[in-house]
Amino acid sequence: MEHIDISPFNLIGIQIRTNTNGISQLTLDMQGLWSKFISENIEEKISDKVDNTIYAVYTDYEGDFTKPYTAFIGCRVTKLDSIPHGLIARSFKGGVYKKVIAKGNLLDGIIYDKWIYIISLNLDRKYDADFEVYGEKAKNFLDAEVEVLIGVN
Repeated sequence: MEHIDISPFNLIGIQIRTNTNGISQLTLDMQGLWSKFISENIEEKISDKVDNTIYAVYTDYEGDFTKPYTAFIGCRVTKLDSIPHGLIARSFKGGVYKKVIAKGNLLDGIIYDKWIYIISLNLDRKYDADFEVYGEKAKNFLDAEVEVLIGVN
């Protein structure tokens, strides 16, 4: 597990309030959020993108991962001057993170499995903003590589 420092960054996208207490509800919420992001071409509506990387961010925790939090999907932007109607702008302060890589078929639950692994590590988590980075290596769903970054103290 790699230790890295992340600089502050801005995103524009969509979000939903959810929690992991009900795995089936979490699954439905996240599938719905991803479905909306893809079916409504949210990525194409975002101007001033840094690149085509998609971020799934977990933030606004009411406690640890078992309490409600916000799930946000969007793209990193250079500025927050132009927020398309119906989308949300978020700023994240960055910080110290642990990075792990999920590899394999995205449809086989590799992200879920990686989070189960992360939870088992009992890291000294910050619970400010954790995120998944879907870059160029994640474009092939069957053989994807996704960075998962966990904020730590």
